[in-house]
Amino acid sequence: MSIPPSNSPDVQTTRESETVEPTNQGSFFASEDWLAMVFGGILLAIGLVSVWYSQPATSVIDEKLAARKEIGNSIKALSKESEDYKAENKKLTDSRKKIEAEIAPTPLKPWIAKPGSWSETPIEAFYNKGQLILPGLIASLIGIGLLISLGLFMVGQSPILFVRAFVAIFLLSTISFLIGGQKVMEHYNLEYALWALVVGLFISNTIGTPEWLRPAMRTELYIKTGLVLLGAEVLFNKLLALGVPGVLVSWTVTPIVLIGTYLFGQHVLRMQSKTLNIVISADMSVCGVSAAIATASACRAKKEELSLAIGLSLGFTVIMMVVMPPLIRIMGLSDVVGGAWIGGTIDSTGAVAAAGEMLGTTAMEVATTIKMIQNILIGVVALGVAIYWSTSVNPNESPSQTKPRIGLSVIWQRFPKFVLGFLAASILFSWMQSTGTLGKLQADATVDGLTKNIRVWLFCIGFVSIGLDSNLREFMKLMSGGKPLVLYVCGQFLNLLLSLAMSWLMFEVIFAETSKRLGQ
Repeated sequence: MSIPPSNSPDVQTTRESETVEPTNQGSFFASEDWLAMVFGGILLAIGLVSVWYSQPATSVIDEKLAARKEIGNSIKALSKESEDYKAENKKLTDSRKKIEAEIAPTPLKPWIAKPGSWSETPIEAFYNKGQLILPGLIASLIGIGLLISLGLFMVGQSPILFVRAFVAIFLLSTISFLIGGQKVMEHYNLEYALWALVVGLFISNTIGTPEWLRPAMRTELYIKTGLVLLGAEVLFNKLLALGVPGVLVSWTVTPIVLIGTYLFGQHVLRMQSKTLNIVISADMSVCGVSAAIATASACRAKKEELSLAIGLSLGFTVIMMVVMPPLIRIMGLSDVVGGAWIGGTIDSTGAVAAAGEMLGTTAMEVATTIKMIQNILIGVVALGVAIYWSTSVNPNESPSQTKPRIGLSVIWQRFPKFVLGFLAASILFSWMQSTGTLGKLQADATVDGLTKNIRVWLFCIGFVSIGLDSNLREFMKLMSGGKPLVLYVCGQFLNLLLSLAMSWLMFEVIFAETSKRLGQ
């Protein structure tokens, strides 16, 4: 989608029906997809260069790698039956982490900060281990704002109006982090994404969104850039962690649930909006928010439809995170099967880790790995939806055409091209992880030291922008008859049944040895 000036008459008259769509008009090099890939590439490059530049000499690295290996052997040699096992294991693990930080430093990490957790007063959120993070917050504001401003300048737009509005949206995002960081909110996994939407919706549906904020409401640009960065965290080598059973649990159930839920919505519920149907189906079956965004872009869903899908996902994520761990205990499932079930059904990766941790370390590791394997399908699903929409649902380029134009050019126009950046980042960082200990440490340091926090900021700013640009009256129209809710509940019920059956079949029947190995 070409980026129109925020004060354009076209923006003003079409805002309520604005869609989340891929580039389909104008030059590709003036599109949000291209900018997202450029921004993501620049940030990943900065992160890698900062790590490489800060590394010690090769001889020192070799010495430290040898020391790290020795510590690893010492950890393996510890007896779990020893009274001092936990203390010794923590001591050795801390020593190994210290050596890893010396091998692959993260010099930029203090400069990309966000509010943390707090219990009694929000002021606590602005301190990390006793250190004030305010310089890091200011640096985050300047760094992200400068990057987006340069992008706007590249496509021939003035960044002056953007800067003032961006500061305000950044502050609203900070408030969202503060609300989500409160201990009670954290306990129930009411994450920043939910509060970012709520903050934006509150403003847009009470006092109304001020016009001067609109130049910085670049929703798709923020979120697409964040998804490109997410590629560095979604690694193909995660496929090897659980082997064939993990892949089968993730990649067999997901497409069945996605297609089955969509068909149920079309032929049983007879939902009026096919785009809302597919976005909810992808959100629920793949991995929540990220899949919803990519799918919405592929099928040109309205922003209100995307917001509704995200809202349903976040609401049910909280319920499932709380209910599933005790249910798994009542059912007497093993930690491996229970973890696989959690990873295959709960949408948010953070909620998956939290729910798995309630069962134990093994369940958490299995759950998060299953979810990461499932996350790899984001690009595949987006491509599939783009092809299906171009060839079957809406093949016409414009209403005036009497014959459908179906071909590679139409598919390419509608394909969310930022997914290519996501895949490129995933391939690069998967390769780095596979080159050995040093490559793995460098990749992890790049993500942990820079890109992960920037990604979270971009998502939060994007969700605030969605809220600011959404109208609850439109939500009420979309929720007419309760069909979206019924669709989500029925689809998730199918997901729960199939994921449980496949998890049990894979880890208790066909690959029982794998389950025993993981449980040791």
